[in-house]
Amino acid sequence: MTRANRVAGFWAIALTTMAWFGSTPCSADDRWVVLEGKDGPGKGKHIVFVTGDEEYRSEESMPAMAKILAAHHGFKCTVLFAIDKTDGTINPCQVDNIPGLEALESADLMVMFLRFRELPDADMKRILDYVNSGRPIVALRTSTHPFNYVKHKDSPYAKYSWRNQEKGFEGGFGRQILGETWVNHYGVHQKESTRGLIAPGMENHPIVRGVKDIWGPSDVYQLTTLHGDCQPVVLGQVLKGMNPDDAPNPEKMQYPVAWIKTFAGTSGKASRVFTTTMGHAGDLKSEGFRRLLVNACFWGMGLEGKIPAAANVEFVTPYDPVPIGYCRYKKGVKPADHKL
Repeated sequence: MTRANRVAGFWAIALTTMAWFGSTPCSADDRWVVLEGKDGPGKGKHIVFVTGDEEYRSEESMPAMAKILAAHHGFKCTVLFAIDKTDGTINPCQVDNIPGLEALESADLMVMFLRFRELPDADMKRILDYVNSGRPIVALRTSTHPFNYVKHKDSPYAKYSWRNQEKGFEGGFGRQILGETWVNHYGVHQKESTRGLIAPGMENHPIVRGVKDIWGPSDVYQLTTLHGDCQPVVLGQVLKGMNPDDAPNPEKMQYPVAWIKTFAGTSGKASRVFTTTMGHAGDLKSEGFRRLLVNACFWGMGLEGKIPAAANVEFVTPYDPVPIGYCRYKKGVKPADHKL
């Protein structure tokens, strides 16, 4: 073999190897997406979205919210996903794998949309280190029941399961930190939608600044008694059908569908917490609901003085989520597909 042939062979192998590594879906940076903020009041602040629910398409709705916060308001947004261990694609039915949780170390806000996760102890520690640090939380829909330890009941974090009965920590993460765990559907699922009404006395709260016409195909979640210092912000009126102009169901009361509270973790510093039981993929099509979420993010970080009279909540890229349903997510999507 001539020297020229040897050199040519070397470069052929090298280029093939680089191409292979460049296309593999499992390199670290490919397992989540970072959206750098543009100019705006959020510049210099970092929001980390922690997603993973099998039913309500948080893997589509939360990247859409992150883009709004980054492009219109200047926040740096990192979106973490449940990732399939075999091929590196987004798989919300992989309940034990959310890579990138170390991003919480530099987060100014955690937005969580989880359901029945059973994460390794090291990852749970990252989440709870954040929670106990006194930094703010915004939580959606099934985050009232984010963890469900079935295979590893001996984990030190098993008590954070949604139906934990340990005295003094009943209801696990949802009830103790957010204010409530999963109880039941109150509006009939997929048959009765929700109109959001600003709670009496909260009309001038910065979270509802510019917010009106909240509606979504979510059904209202039933609650027991909200735990801790919860203050309802939005009440859910059960409608008889799945359209915004359907009449209310007069036989059903109005349960809170959004509230605020504080949580004093081990640091002793009280964090601001906003929780909403809305979050069906279709709810994000409501301008009022998107504005409520954007305002909640500002408020959580103590930026309520910078909330605009009517925050820009226009979608940055087209938003047309797959219909909700258990494990009916769009297959083959990678985190990088959500890059701006």
